Amino acid sequence: MKMAPSSSKAEKKAALDTAAWMFNVVTSVGIIIVNKALMATYGFSFATTLTGLHFVTTTLMTAVLRWLGYIQPSHLPIPELLRFVLFANFSIVGMNVSLMWNSVGFYQIAKLSMIPVSCLLEVVLDKIRYSRDTKLSIGVVLMGVGVCTVTDVSVNARGFIAAFIAVWSTSLQQYYVHYLQRKYSLSSFNLLGHTAPVQAASLLLIGPFLDYWLTNKRVDAFDYTTASLVFIILSCTIAVGTNLSQFICIGRFTAVSFQVLGHMKTILVLILGFIFFGKEGLNLQVIIGMIIAVFGMVWYGNASSKPGGKERHSLPRTAQQKHSSVLSDSSQFDEKV
Repeated sequence: MKMAPSSSKAEKKAALDTAAWMFNVVTSVGIIIVNKALMATYGFSFATTLTGLHFVTTTLMTAVLRWLGYIQPSHLPIPELLRFVLFANFSIVGMNVSLMWNSVGFYQIAKLSMIPVSCLLEVVLDKIRYSRDTKLSIGVVLMGVGVCTVTDVSVNARGFIAAFIAVWSTSLQQYYVHYLQRKYSLSSFNLLGHTAPVQAASLLLIGPFLDYWLTNKRVDAFDYTTASLVFIILSCTIAVGTNLSQFICIGRFTAVSFQVLGHMKTILVLILGFIFFGKEGLNLQVIIGMIIAVFGMVWYGNASSKPGGKERHSLPRTAQQKHSSVLSDSSQFDEKV
């Protein structure tokens, strides 16, 4: 009888984890489909400005929820906020520039390298230790997704620099989401409420200039039709869920697990593309890559959940005293979400 509350708590956490992950999958795949239609069908190629509009919508959502009393007042120091926004904006700009300057193959390799970089950040900054099986399973995931997505690979100096900045800034931004939620006991809504307004303002400021540099087109000269405006509004609406679900998932799973799970979305997008848009591009290499990646993801989930699969290395006594409040906040946050 004594095991019942613990078992019930574990089942509840598993259900919430699954719900958070499915929320992220649905919104992420949805926004990919909408943005592809917006850019390919209607020619709205202003990615950075569109991201700024996404954060404007997210800011409005958090403001309404705060007014209704669903978001409680919280504190995030200005230096921490500015550091996070710097990483996040460099991530967005870096990814856009990397896609323009690199081949699709090298761009995919750069995205895959985020997992090793995120692992390095957790090992160095959080003293996380991974078991051999956990490390091997991550390698299998990377190999499988690489087989699926990497085709031509050509490298140039400026493209490499853009990819390097994109990978490190994205990894730091995702690590920082987990770090800030843990340190300041912030819910996903709280953190979005602090960061979204600053990101919206900064991206709308630099977005039009960056998009003009990348596309040689002006966002203010775009031919806005009713259909294109509907897709822009739809993209902004879905982006609220995408931004929120990313913060929820990283808060629950950590950046590395979020990256591993994120590659499942890559596989799902490929599968859905073959189902709805024909079997062009579907070959033995892609099928083998999918099988390898899925096997690696299942292995990672099993290996990382075992004792010793992924654990925080015990800190010296002085460091434990220094970080005791941080770890306490982390456990309290895990209970709340």
